[in-house]
Amino acid sequence: MRGFALLSITLLCSIAFVRAQVQTPPASASSSVAGSGGTIHGHVDVPDDRALLPRPSITDVSGPRPRMASRRRVVVYLDAVPRRAFDELPAGRARMDQRGEEFVPHILAITTGTTVDFPNHDTTFHNVFSLSRVRTFDLGRFPPGRTGSVRFDRPGIVPVFCDIHSHMSAYILVFTHPFFAVTDDDGGYEIDGVPAGSYTLMVWSELGTAAPRRVTVADGGTADVDFRVSREP
Repeated sequence: MRGFALLSITLLCSIAFVRAQVQTPPASASSSVAGSGGTIHGHVDVPDDRALLPRPSITDVSGPRPRMASRRRVVVYLDAVPRRAFDELPAGRARMDQRGEEFVPHILAITTGTTVDFPNHDTTFHNVFSLSRVRTFDLGRFPPGRTGSVRFDRPGIVPVFCDIHSHMSAYILVFTHPFFAVTDDDGGYEIDGVPAGSYTLMVWSELGTAAPRRVTVADGGTADVDFRVSREP
């Protein structure tokens, strides 16, 4: 009996020791949950548009002169962002209208894998094409009410034109990450959900250049960064 009792005590001690080794660690030692990131916002000061005379409509010489698209909007973006090995961007959908003999919006920023629709809302034929190495395409000439679509799978800058209306042009900027913004009418911008860290913030503008800025973003914090675009010589 004494031997049986000693064996039972030994087994109980062993079980208690094993439980002590595999017990759940305290909450402070558990794996941390990824934060929601921070926000970068600010203002971009852009010079006035170059003086451009409005051109007459090619399809209706007696019609109203099409207004020239404003080139004061710019794109602010992070130059590089760490990404995990198997991160995948969701396939997006965007739109660039043809309205009033103008591409709307004049500047479109998207992520790789996005399909852009080009609906014709005018009363004349239009064409949409690009000779960019990033994405070469030609949708041909299509009538009012029709829509052409293009998928953009490579990053870069894609100038867009209409071979019927020489005054029509636009730009599509394709990024491999979602941390970018197009400025509003007042030059303001905001980029949300930026992972905590230090980055180089860049500006793309038709009217000139702006020096890159280094910015540090804290999780849940806000960084204020302004730019001034200087006209290219």
